[in-house]
Amino acid sequence: MLAAVDHVQLAAPPGSEDALRTYYVDVLGMTEVPKPPVLAARGCWFRAGAIQLHLGVEPDFRPAKKAHPGLRVTGIEAYAARLTACGAAVTWDGGLPGHRRFSSEDPVGNRLEFLEPVLRACGPGE
Repeated sequence: MLAAVDHVQLAAPPGSEDALRTYYVDVLGMTEVPKPPVLAARGCWFRAGAIQLHLGVEPDFRPAKKAHPGLRVTGIEAYAARLTACGAAVTWDGGLPGHRRFSSEDPVGNRLEFLEPVLRACGPGE
């Protein structure tokens, strides 16, 4: 039986680790996770709470156009402002009922979606 997602693996081109560290740590607010020695030569791993993103080096890297992790956030307006202030483009999308969401890209073009559920106000008798 499936219990949880352990991590999401994204690809990155060789030599992009420093730019990825700057983005995932300084812009998104994640913490870099030390990789096991056998895997430490290339790529980098990041964590925020239960969320883990692994960036692995792919020699013929091309960012996916559609595939992406959907990352749940709190305070989505402030989080979008943080990304914008750090120079990351934010594209809002109102197409998911019950959520506020936007997408952005990391320095190598990986698409990331950020979303927050919207609480519906109850009307009389609900």
